[in-house]
Amino acid sequence: MPSKATSKADKKTGKKLVIVESPAKSKTIAGYLGAGFEVEASMGHIRDLPQPSELPDDLKKTSLGKFAVDVDNDFEPYYVVSGDKKKKVAELKKALKDADELYLATDGDREGEAIAWHLLEVLKPKVPVHRLTFPEITREAIQRAMEQVRDVDIALVDAQETRRILDRLYGYEISPVLWRKVSRGLSAGRVQSVATRLVVERERERMAFRAASYWDLAGKFAPGAQGTAAAGDKEGFSAKLVSVDGAKVATGRDFNDLGELKPKNAVHLDEATATGLVTALENADFAVRSVETKPYTRRPAAPFTTSTVQQEAARKLRFSARVTMRVAQSLYENGYITYMRTDSPSLSDEAINAARRQASELYGPEYVPDARRIYKGKSKNAQEAHEAIRPAGDSFRTPAQVAKELSGDQFRLYELIWKRTVASQMADAKGSTASVRLGATAADGRDTEFAASGTVITFRGFMAAYEEGKDAVRGDDDGDATEGGRLPNLSEEDPLTASGIDAVGHETSPPPRYTEASLVKTLEERGIGRPSTYAATISTIMDRGYVRTRGSALVPSWVAFSVIRLLEEHFSNYVDYDFTAAMEDDLDRIASGERARVDWLNNFYYGDRKVTGLHTIVHDLGEIDARRVNSIEIAEGITLRVGKFGPYLEKPVPAGSPEGTEPERANVPEDLAPDELTAEKAIDLMENAGPDERELGVDPETGRTIIAKNGRYGPFVTEVIRELTDEEVANQPVEYYKNGKPKPPKKPQKVKPRTGSLFKSMSVETVTLEDALALLSLPRVLGQDAEGNEITVQNGRFGPYLKKGTDSRSITSEEQIFTITLEEALEIYSQPKQRGGRTAAAPLRELGNDPVSEKAIVVKDGRFGPYITDGDTNITVPRSESIESLTHERAVELLAEKRAKGPVKKTATKNTGRKTAAKAK
Repeated sequence: MPSKATSKADKKTGKKLVIVESPAKSKTIAGYLGAGFEVEASMGHIRDLPQPSELPDDLKKTSLGKFAVDVDNDFEPYYVVSGDKKKKVAELKKALKDADELYLATDGDREGEAIAWHLLEVLKPKVPVHRLTFPEITREAIQRAMEQVRDVDIALVDAQETRRILDRLYGYEISPVLWRKVSRGLSAGRVQSVATRLVVERERERMAFRAASYWDLAGKFAPGAQGTAAAGDKEGFSAKLVSVDGAKVATGRDFNDLGELKPKNAVHLDEATATGLVTALENADFAVRSVETKPYTRRPAAPFTTSTVQQEAARKLRFSARVTMRVAQSLYENGYITYMRTDSPSLSDEAINAARRQASELYGPEYVPDARRIYKGKSKNAQEAHEAIRPAGDSFRTPAQVAKELSGDQFRLYELIWKRTVASQMADAKGSTASVRLGATAADGRDTEFAASGTVITFRGFMAAYEEGKDAVRGDDDGDATEGGRLPNLSEEDPLTASGIDAVGHETSPPPRYTEASLVKTLEERGIGRPSTYAATISTIMDRGYVRTRGSALVPSWVAFSVIRLLEEHFSNYVDYDFTAAMEDDLDRIASGERARVDWLNNFYYGDRKVTGLHTIVHDLGEIDARRVNSIEIAEGITLRVGKFGPYLEKPVPAGSPEGTEPERANVPEDLAPDELTAEKAIDLMENAGPDERELGVDPETGRTIIAKNGRYGPFVTEVIRELTDEEVANQPVEYYKNGKPKPPKKPQKVKPRTGSLFKSMSVETVTLEDALALLSLPRVLGQDAEGNEITVQNGRFGPYLKKGTDSRSITSEEQIFTITLEEALEIYSQPKQRGGRTAAAPLRELGNDPVSEKAIVVKDGRFGPYITDGDTNITVPRSESIESLTHERAVELLAEKRAKGPVKKTATKNTGRKTAAKAK
């Protein structure tokens, strides 16, 4: 029902200000509202918790100082308007001065509710305020929303604020422990740490896995007795051996991950047994022993939720969760689909009618069931928006109707959502499944039984529009070989002809690694986090270097092993799946008003009689053995260490070795997955590791020994400068003071040895003395330009380059260092200087023009990886996205985000802190 404030506002004729989150959304909504409304975008949150270092000096030593949250006073957060949002806040305040009403139209989930509350706190409106939400940006939805305005839901705000504070406490207490004991730059997070643990646990299972070999028999059969004229002329089918003398033949599903056979009564066929059975069945008389036919019915999948759309887009479109959510956001903001953050698979009456109507028009009335299909979510705490992700509107636009309006990724995702929605209201697929058992007695008297099954679809139903994908699961080593296509018409005791019975060998496969789709599915099934945050979570664990992708599989790094081991041993609750899921349930109770924010945070941080609080755990940690945490035994006497510069293998120093002897070490190849580092592989790496140091000879000019070494930043050559002994120092010529007294002998000042990095084409094992002396002679002087400026060529951290004063120019290859001439260098210097002193390189991709700068957007390869630029603004390509998947829209979005952030802020702005009383507005 409209509020009293709405009734009063109806009498006014002035401007109505509507605030949403994004410019794209504001543009679409403005087109529907028309005159009398001004629609502005807040650009997401206008304020947040600052970094503690950004707090004013007088607050840094208070109970706010550690987290920007006052842990001693009801966990009151200290919010600041971020530097890049000051201008936006000023614009919104100016727009509000001329408005008679304020409509807060941010998203309908917790995040959107919190954004609306922050706007109220900062703008302090003196005009009637209305909160409204709409599940889709269509004219009908906006009109309905205008009739159902309400106040800001303080319980939802409380839940979002609790989550924000919880994540700050969690990350800021645990992350420093990781910095001290594993590596700088790491982080812990309520959901990200649990997601990383899932990936690491699966890799541990793969490392512990032991393959089992097994054999079975597969054959071709046709109706008709052996040797008859009809035999083999009729339609044949495949069948697989399932039992011998009444005992089940073992398949991949019958072995555990240690390679052990689970059912005691199963027959484990080896190669000899299987081939012997083939021979014994060569002339056997096969017959049908049983035929069973059952009706087949398959129901359509429910409409998409946030979780299922991420899973299916990963399977069918190869989209990452982040790409899926980004594309869905753009479709929602431009009015093509409903809100994309939802736990609910339900459809509105209008949507059900639209789907049924479209299915009937496109596929025929027989494809639409008499009864409407109603879907309900499995999650007991389903919240966020209240409808599934579907095409927007009370009638749906087909993919063909929007094809010219959408980009490639947008179209593909819209088509997937449209198909799933329409199919969800279509009829069941119908058919029948026949299962056949056939058998024969082998020449050696053993009874064998084969099985085959086939499904015949007589009515495709929803499958005419859409069929759901499937993830790999354990035991998919050989599939169900008994399932085939259509079977011939068979009856019990019918004779059969066997042709081509073969023994087939198999090996069990380790548990499949998680993909983004299966990880999202597992997180949701366990109730960990919210589907709307999964894309950001997966991106974070990739950006932190905990997980990388190999194809679609998620492979953990060795750093992730160290992090998870530390968390399991010292913060077990905080990576416990049930404990993390319970926290999500508690946030839901706060959102529904069943629990108080302050009480819950007190219990979480300080603890109660049942649970020890995070504060107590962190401050009672005791000593953590960093070396042990970062060590994993790979083989007897070989340990993997996670070091500052990456993982390496190490053997202990043998007993009785001279003092100062270094352990044997070998680098671990970066592309080697943890489960591939077997004991055999570790031994091979140790045995074939190149020497850490090799003596090359003596420099004939200086008499100094030249050596090649493996160093922190790669292999290099250097000279050994011997220090004088005490006796040699004492025997040096005596020097005297002015008064004639002799000066005491002293060692000459140390001379810094010359060094030179090896070229990429060189190695410690192959570099020669001649190569080394050439490297040590650098920089090489080429000559002077017309003004007398010296030009040199040398090798640097970022590659070979020319240098003239402060003007450096890159050259194309290391070999050019010794071949480039003065004339070639002068030609390079005659060209305009490229940014960063590099010569122009072809862009990795060209993505069209930026709508703001109107300049060409390209992807370039930079010192720190590929980046997107329009010539004015640069932004690094996120690690979770590939260069190939970048679209023009995504590049524009990333550049806009970078511009919006503005210069790096150095100090915090004035406190606009939370006041509980203000929530009662």
